[in-house]
Amino acid sequence: MSEFIEYLHEVFELFGPISARKMFGGYGIYHDGLMFALVSDDMLYLKADAENVSYFEQEALSKFEYKKDGKVMTISYYLAPAGIFDDQEQAAIWAHRSYEAALRGQRLQKKKRKKL
Repeated sequence: MSEFIEYLHEVFELFGPISARKMFGGYGIYHDGLMFALVSDDMLYLKADAENVSYFEQEALSKFEYKKDGKVMTISYYLAPAGIFDDQEQAAIWAHRSYEAALRGQRLQKKKRKKL
């Protein structure tokens, strides 16, 4: 595991325990078994949805992008604000917002499966 991933345990200490799993050349960051963040090239991205995306937009944070078949793809994760690395209280607030977005996404997926 990278030093950056190890450091995230300290960053999110006030939020609660996290775990990391390798995925697609990076890591998924989990809390209570639910992915709320990802790490790619030692950059932290947090989950966003319609309810919390304005926080990321207010900070002019960029959306996570990757290339697939020569096209630039995006998913609903945004770069974490730099200030959370120096302020565990802010880190907990941002992590909580992203965890809540992940919970909402999980509930939505369950509703969609029930309709099928």
